[in-house]
Amino acid sequence: MEKEKKGFFRRIVDNVFKTFAKIDEELFEELEEALILADCGAATSMEIVERLRARVKKDKLSDANDVRSALAEIVAETLVGASAPARPLPAPTALLIIGVNGVGKTTTIGKLAAAHAADGAQVVLAAADTFRAAAIEQLEIWANRANCALIKHQQDSDPAAVVYDACAAARARKADLLIIDTAGRLHNKKNLMEELRKISKVIDREMPDAHRETFLVLDATTGQNGLAQAKTFMEITDISGIVLTKLDGTAKGGIVLAIAAELQIPVRYIGTGEQIADLQPFDAQAYARGLFFDD
Repeated sequence: MEKEKKGFFRRIVDNVFKTFAKIDEELFEELEEALILADCGAATSMEIVERLRARVKKDKLSDANDVRSALAEIVAETLVGASAPARPLPAPTALLIIGVNGVGKTTTIGKLAAAHAADGAQVVLAAADTFRAAAIEQLEIWANRANCALIKHQQDSDPAAVVYDACAAARARKADLLIIDTAGRLHNKKNLMEELRKISKVIDREMPDAHRETFLVLDATTGQNGLAQAKTFMEITDISGIVLTKLDGTAKGGIVLAIAAELQIPVRYIGTGEQIADLQPFDAQAYARGLFFDD
């Protein structure tokens, strides 16, 4: 599936180089359009092509294959510049998971819990998205699969109260990792900002020595809409990493580039399926190579 989802990006770039044997301005314009079509975004596409123009001029490149290799290198540089290791996290860590409904947030938490538990970490989950009963029920299923403790209250409870109890449970169990689900109601930014602020204050008070991370979950199939969501969440809270889900579907792959170039937030994980193991630490070099080559 991974090769298939990266194939779109590679196919459209390959088509440009097959069509244009001559290295001229028309080639650069076609490449820019191809990158935009692959969800890289206009600003990122323009920047990459401008860097390619400079590289071609500096190195006096005249062969299409050399230009294609130079483009691959520029893409790799962009991704590696915004990469960071996904695991392990220092113990104890309090990890907030944010994102709008429908992006795969709760499923991502389950997969993260399973991955860290498999690494030997003691994990506690907090069901602080109390707005949706389904979110609590779904998280309980994932907690059972990952053999992790789940702290939950009833629907419509105070999310900060859930986090308070979860912090107490994490301390009592000497947990390595507390993962906190949160609501994603972006239509009311003020309420969401206040909710996240209260949760943060509880963690500061109850787990003052904990390392802190906030991962934003985005649906890769939404393309530039995902980028807009990220920018809105950045106005609400600090984000230390991105989890990009559904890269096995209709995603074109370029959204990873747009995130790296425009947001300067590292992509920590990519989701490629529904199974627990289908959440992979993001490898910038491997991903960049996969956009252009089959191996």
